[in-house]
Formats: sequence, structure tokens, C-alpha cells
Amino acid sequence: MTRTDIPPSVTLTKPAPPSSEVRTWHTVRPYALLWRREMTRLRHNPLRLVMGLVTPLLFLVVLGTGLEAASSTLGKAQLNDYRAYLFPGALVMSVQAPAIAVGISLVWDRRLGMLRQMLVSPFPRSSIVLGLALGGATTGAVYGLALLAVGGIAGVRYTPMLLVVLVELLLVSLLFTSFGLLAAVTIRQVDTFQIVVNLSLMPLMFFSGAMFPPNGLPGWLDTVVKLNPLTYGVDAVRRTLPGPDVLTSEQTRLMLGDWNPPVYAELGVLAALTAAVLGLATYRFSRTQ
Repeated sequence: MTRTDIPPSVTLTKPAPPSSEVRTWHTVRPYALLWRREMTRLRHNPLRLVMGLVTPLLFLVVLGTGLEAASSTLGKAQLNDYRAYLFPGALVMSVQAPAIAVGISLVWDRRLGMLRQMLVSPFPRSSIVLGLALGGATTGAVYGLALLAVGGIAGVRYTPMLLVVLVELLLVSLLFTSFGLLAAVTIRQVDTFQIVVNLSLMPLMFFSGAMFPPNGLPGWLDTVVKLNPLTYGVDAVRRTLPGPDVLTSEQTRLMLGDWNPPVYAELGVLAALTAAVLGLATYRFSRTQ
């Protein structure tokens, strides 16, 4: 049919361009879908939440109580309440496992063919990585919130400052998730991924000041602790928690020479590192075939 065959009553019009709301939803949709995926996994597997809290609770209650009692018995106590000192480390420990689980799920998605479906979707690949990162960070924050609820056993006071602590845990969880995603887009074997992650997380926790004050250490150990980014996360959480004086005493706070970095500077270090790792993970993922 030619244009001359079109009846006079028929008018040709161009389709209206999508509204700003539609464009905004199209941009946000992949983040929301992948975030909801992680929340659905958490909701349908409550046992995962319970088991994820077993290790940090044992770390806090058994190790903290035992060493506190031993120090009191031997008369060598350096901290008034060692269990309170351990609590920030237990909080950070509680958010690392669910955050790293996002990386494990991505490795399994590649093995089962689910990753290919993500790659052929119309969404930008960067949005896929960011959506997974936000979902993993939120899951980790839920674990941290569950442990904060029992913080009274370590002398933590229930005040509005706990909301600030929760935001700090969300940032730490996002950092762990970013590392997990970077490892997942680099390592293709599930077994290799789990070995690498386990070997990386344990030193990060032990050399973060979570179990001993970060000051007055031997030269090599002092250097390792100060270079560990997790040290700044643990110290920020410890100084923000409302609780016993041991959390903010000069003996336990992090010192870089004669300078005690403020909490916002420590969080800035974590945020900058998170952005760098997440950017590298996005770049590697965008080149995935």
C-alpha cells in the first residue's frame, strides 16, 4: 500500500517517546531485581542466618569469656572487659560470610549457565555487578543487625548510635561483597574460589586489631596491621559502639604514629577501596564472554 492508498481519515503518527519515569525504572530495574533475588534467598533459608551467627557468637562468648577469666586469674589483664573489646570484631566477622556468598553464587551461576542468561539480558553489565553487590551488602547488614540485637551480653547500650554502627557494617559488608565479586569474575572453579576466599579472610580478621590492640606491636606485625583495610573498619565500629570505656580508651584506639585518625577518615578509606574494587570487578565482568 502506498501513501496515496491511505484513507484521508487515517493519520500517521510517531510513537510517543518513553516518559522520564519509564526511563528511570528501566535504569533502576536490574539493581532492584538482583537485590530482590538475594533477599528472596535469605527469606527462604532462615537456617542460613542462624548458622552464619554461630561462629561470631562462639568467637565472642567462648573466646572472650575464656581469655577474660584467664587474664583475671593470672593477674595479667590489660583490658577491663575483653568480651566488649571482641564485640566489634565479631560484628565484622558476622557480615563477611553472607557478603562473600554472593561471589560463590556468581561462580555457580557461571557453572550452571545462569550467568549466560544475565549476559544476554538488555541491562548494562555494570548494573548486574552493582545489583549483586547491593544485595550481598544488605544481606550482610541483616546478619550484623541480628548480632547487634544481642550486644547486651558484651555491655553494649541500646541507643540511636547503633544506627550509625549499622551503616558502618553496611559499608564493610559492601567491601567484602566487592572482593567476593572480583574473585568470582576472576576465578572460574568453585573449589578454587572457596580456597582463595578462606585463605584471604582469616588473615584479614587476625591482623585487623579485632583480637588485640593495634598499637605497641612488633615492627613487622605493626606494619601488616596498619596496611590491612579491615583494621580501619573494626576501629571505626569499636569507637562508634555505645558501651564500656574499653571501646574508646587510648589503649585500644588505632594510632598512626602520633595521629589518631577520626572515624570519618577511616570510613573514607573503606569507601575509596570499595569503589576501586567494585570498579575493577565491573570492568572484569564487562569483558566476560
